[in-house]
Amino acid sequence: MVVKTLTLVTESYLGHPAMDVAVSHSTLSAVARGDIPGVFRLNVPVPVVAFGRADRVQPGYTEAVRAAGAHGFAAVERLAGGRAAVFHESTLAFSWATPEAEPRAGITARFRLVAELMTSAFASLGIDARIGELPGEYCPGAWSVNVGGRVKVMGVGQRLVRGAAHVGGVVVVDDGERIRDVLIPVYRALGLDWDPRTSGALADRSPGLDNAKVIAAIITALGGHFDLDLGELPESVIVEARSLVSEHLPKVA
Repeated sequence: MVVKTLTLVTESYLGHPAMDVAVSHSTLSAVARGDIPGVFRLNVPVPVVAFGRADRVQPGYTEAVRAAGAHGFAAVERLAGGRAAVFHESTLAFSWATPEAEPRAGITARFRLVAELMTSAFASLGIDARIGELPGEYCPGAWSVNVGGRVKVMGVGQRLVRGAAHVGGVVVVDDGERIRDVLIPVYRALGLDWDPRTSGALADRSPGLDNAKVIAAIITALGGHFDLDLGELPESVIVEARSLVSEHLPKVA
């Protein structure tokens, strides 16, 4: 296997709630243009409920956005597909933008790589991490990661553009109850059935875990597959992201 160099960025963008997804958007565009090489961002987000395209066309979308706000979560529109997912200060957001001449051809391989990297990282922390969708899980997906076949702790989605692909998602480190509390009314408004018992956190099964320990484990797993170069995003990418914030805000009355 050819080892690719990957820029690792751990900076959080804590201004506007939609800034983080806007940074992912502008990074993907910059990678697709060839302005910057592949980038893997791993950061602590602000509390948001990130809605997918399928959510936006539901009759209850406006009510779902309001339910998120009532629970202290800003509503944003996610870059990749999937259904509503939750981010907060005890989760980690990850975003991998990679140059691809034929992005569609590698969809499954990229999903598999990210899921395997995450299970490897979690296993190094003593967690029984498994790949696969749980019956009744929120934002369901074949490449979700769960603990012991019981609770989902990582979700992932993918976005393709000409010349690049983006794989992004969330790792729930702690405070899994906050995920359940906000998703119950949000999913009710969207008319989605799910089982709140499938939502959990890594720390539920391994007390004492925190963001720093999980970040370190993920970086170690990444280092086994990529030649990592710790860096920062160019200012031009951040400037472009600011111009994209409005594109990731809910369009509701």
